[in-house]
Amino acid sequence: MKNILIPILVLFSAMTLFTGCSWQVGGGTKSAIIQPTIGQQLLDLQKAKDAGAITDSEYQAQKAKVLGGK
Repeated sequence: MKNILIPILVLFSAMTLFTGCSWQVGGGTKSAIIQPTIGQQLLDLQKAKDAGAITDSEYQAQKAKVLGGK
């Protein structure tokens, strides 16, 4: 019984180590907020205007806001 117990414990320890159950290496995932470029913002505004989601005056106001916020 003693002869089989040691290999089983070694196998269990190796499985636990390799599957990461005992401790975690490297930490979790990281996420970063990516701000759209001014060009992308202008393209999005143009698409919204073309789709009828915003009026021409709203488009002009938002465009001025984007370009003024450099």
